This record gives sequence, structure tokens and C-alpha cells, in this order.
Amino acid sequence: MARILALDYGLKRTGVAVTDPFQIIATGLTTVETPKLLAFLKNYFLQEQVELLIIGEPKNLDDTDTHATPLVKRMIVKLKKEFPQLPIQTVDERYSSKRAKEAMIDMGMRKKQRRDKALVDEIAATILLQEYLRTIQG
Repeated sequence: MARILALDYGLKRTGVAVTDPFQIIATGLTTVETPKLLAFLKNYFLQEQVELLIIGEPKNLDDTDTHATPLVKRMIVKLKKEFPQLPIQTVDERYSSKRAKEAMIDMGMRKKQRRDKALVDEIAATILLQEYLRTIQG
């Protein structure tokens, strides 16, 4: 089987998480500077088989778009152009960063570690992917 890759897309940084080949476990992979994201993905796809790309879609509590939603939509267009064979699915990313910070507290990380925005983005991508897996596994 192929992996599923998840992105917590941001203007500066993008958190990346991936499943194991059996699509059971979501693991944080890395955080990539957003301008280098497409190059990173090209390289990753040469090394690993990925069958689906999940990207967090920012929404307000009332389901309206946030200031970041157009950025994500533009990135999706670029991803579809660059990787036309790869299905892309959006998932609701409300509270993903907040939940990532809560998870870091639960893991016993110190305050200095919790301020590492790159790590927060990676954990947020992992949470997005875990939730997606939960929905498809029933």
C-alpha cells in the first residue's frame, strides 16, 4: 500500500505528516519552509509511494473562510498542476494548532519546546492526519 501525506500549510512554514505504508499510524515527518515545499514534495514522492495528499483547510467557527483560506486554495491549484495524478483532499483544520500545543503539554514538553512553531506545525499536520485516518477507519 501507499502512504497518505498531510500538510498543515502556512505562509512561512508547512507541517508535514505521513502514514505508514499500511495507513494505520500517522507520524510527524518534518516542517518545511513553504517556499521550498514543492521541491520537498517532488523529492519525497521519488522516494515514497503516496496515494493521497491531505491539506488542512482553515475555517472560522461559522464555516466561513479565514484570511488564510485563499492561500491554501492557491497552493492546492499549484499542487494539482505539479502532481496531477495525486488526489488531494481538504480537511477541516480548525483548532489544529491549538490542539497541537495541548498535545505538547500532555507530552510534558517544556515551554521553550512548545514555542517552536515548526514543531507545532508538524504536530498539527499529524493531528490532521490522525483525524482523517479515524474517519476512514470507522
